[in-house]
Amino acid sequence: MAFGLKRDELISWKKKVLAGEIAILTHYWLDNRFPGCTTVTKVGCNDLEKLTKWGRQYGLEAEWIHRDQRFPHFDLFGDRQRDILLSEKQWKQLEQFNLLTK
Repeated sequence: MAFGLKRDELISWKKKVLAGEIAILTHYWLDNRFPGCTTVTKVGCNDLEKLTKWGRQYGLEAEWIHRDQRFPHFDLFGDRQRDILLSEKQWKQLEQFNLLTK
């Protein structure tokens, strides 16, 4: 279940993904399959080659891409999520979701 997401943030993320840009969006999220994880970061781009190359720099495997027809993306959780957000200088998302202190 996703929450803590503003409509304009989601619309902006979708537009960037559809335009072939790397788009990063974090929101609160609860799923019993991932105990202890309260947020997820979705990194999307409809250019799969570009998304795969982007992920490779962080050790992400192409097989991990959620191959949604319109909005392919990686789902990031936990330490990997925080480390990538730091590398990508996503300060607003890190602060908004208290990911700097973990």
